Amino acid sequence: MKKFLSDDFLLGTDTAAKLYHTCAEKAPIVDYHCHIPASDIADDIKYDNITQIWLYADHYKWRAMRACGVEERYITGDASDREKFSAYCKAVPKLIGNPLYHWSALELKRYFGCEKIICPENEEYIWDLTKERLHSPDMSAKAIIKRSNVKALCTTDDPADGLAYHKAIAEDASFETRVYPAFRPDKAVNMTVADYPGYMKKLGEAAGVEIRDLDSLKTALTNRIEYFISLGMKTADHGVDDYLIYRKVNGHTCDAIFRKALSGKRPDEEERNAFRCYMLRFLASEYVKYGTVMQIHYGVLRNPNAKMFGLLGADSGYDTIYGRSCIYDLARLLDSMNSDGILPKTVIYSVDPGENAALDSLCCAFNGDGEVKMQHGSAWWFNDSIPGMREQLRSLSNLSSLGSFIGMTTDSRSLLSYTRHEYFRRVLCGYIGELVEDGQYPDDMNTLGEVVTDICYRNTVRFFGF
Repeated sequence: MKKFLSDDFLLGTDTAAKLYHTCAEKAPIVDYHCHIPASDIADDIKYDNITQIWLYADHYKWRAMRACGVEERYITGDASDREKFSAYCKAVPKLIGNPLYHWSALELKRYFGCEKIICPENEEYIWDLTKERLHSPDMSAKAIIKRSNVKALCTTDDPADGLAYHKAIAEDASFETRVYPAFRPDKAVNMTVADYPGYMKKLGEAAGVEIRDLDSLKTALTNRIEYFISLGMKTADHGVDDYLIYRKVNGHTCDAIFRKALSGKRPDEEERNAFRCYMLRFLASEYVKYGTVMQIHYGVLRNPNAKMFGLLGADSGYDTIYGRSCIYDLARLLDSMNSDGILPKTVIYSVDPGENAALDSLCCAFNGDGEVKMQHGSAWWFNDSIPGMREQLRSLSNLSSLGSFIGMTTDSRSLLSYTRHEYFRRVLCGYIGELVEDGQYPDDMNTLGEVVTDICYRNTVRFFGF
């Protein structure tokens, strides 16, 4: 029987163990998409207890706790931090096979030196140990990032954000990790924000533009892109959410749709889809000018539980997989960009694991001329489990170029989530090791080492221009 979380955890072959310990384990981290608030880094925050760093904003853990029957009071409610931690400790033993079981154990081991099993019997020991360790100098936000060997990370930022915290981080000469803003214009593009006219006023003030029509909106967004670029922006991120319907629409029609929204009237679904396609094309043309990578996330059914959405609002762990493919419409959108010379480097993520093959083949359709322009983003959200990661790696191997892959990103709000890079790298080396020892790839450690290091680090640096 193998020991739980041993040095060779998930490394089922000698080749896998050698690749991980000599190449993957030592590679720096570039987290090209995360939701860590820049303010937390700039202020170099510290946490009083493990609940604050583990459970305050982690909807993965919230969802798992609900699946174990934990009352909402102990998840997002008014229970004390100690009570919420206790509830999580009671839930964890039930999470057999869930990546959260492994992530939580890895976080305890790597950041707190604790190898105790997470369970009610050990909760007092873990609580006291982690509380003491969190007051150590090496457990502040910047210290955790440094300890995790993170060379660069991209936050997620609204175009109306003044980015004052990014300026403060850049001015700290003692902090070597580069923290880049990422442009996330969902509120403007998707037209789903409750007070759209109010948001447009805020965006206009940030951009120094009075937004009255489509042209002034485009000017405002361009101004903000240039401002983000001045602070090092490498990528823009678009949350399409459910599915994308391609519509070819002219500026005159979109101007009418925008003016309708600006007046306080809600455009219908068809109008919103048309507006979104138009704006994605416009923004793509801007990204091409500056060499900015475009990221697109889709396939999420937001807030299906209306009752809990009313109580807790968005991003509370109640989203799910949409299950409707939009590959055909996505292909048409990419083709329209490519035909007009406005297709930037692009990373595409679907939360539906059933779309792996379709996405890999679609990305290949727009690569060429000596350039890897399209990437299938890392196994995301509902897919970053062992089988989810392995299925994506298998699909990339079969239909594309695994050696060109840009590897893992956290998509997380937690500073301890860098163990997910370790998790991915172990799965990656395990998968490649199996291919080698099954005779499907030569036992050439020099080449294999280069490929693994590329996937874990260098491909990301090259693709985004870090």
